[in-house]
Amino acid sequence: MGKNNAKGAADKKGKGKEKEKAGDSSKDGDKGKGLKPANSINVRHILCEKFSKKEEALEKLRNGGKFDDVAREYSEDKARQGGSLGWKVRGSLDSIFEKAAYDLEPSTTNNPKYVDVKTSFGYHIIMVEGRK
Repeated sequence: MGKNNAKGAADKKGKGKEKEKAGDSSKDGDKGKGLKPANSINVRHILCEKFSKKEEALEKLRNGGKFDDVAREYSEDKARQGGSLGWKVRGSLDSIFEKAAYDLEPSTTNNPKYVDVKTSFGYHIIMVEGRK
């Protein structure tokens, strides 16, 4: 019985090290990996037809602009309420937009974490407020 306990302890220790290594290696490509799987997201975006306008909006965000304020000023879509699209379930959005949005971690409009992508609709700057 003593051997089994020692072997069990060795197995647990080995598994723990494997998890640490896996955790260390995923830090480089951690985009979305640390997030719990979600079936819906509360998403906002800024849609611009022209690349130059999207770049202006990104510059405002980089300089500390609130996401909803920048969306009201720059977004060219119907989501005039600060770019809010509300809760969207997986599969209900453009595939490029959706992949980028589901890889984002939630943030606030005051301190947004965002990504920009191009779809057939134009240039989007996307942020996610919640996941479930």
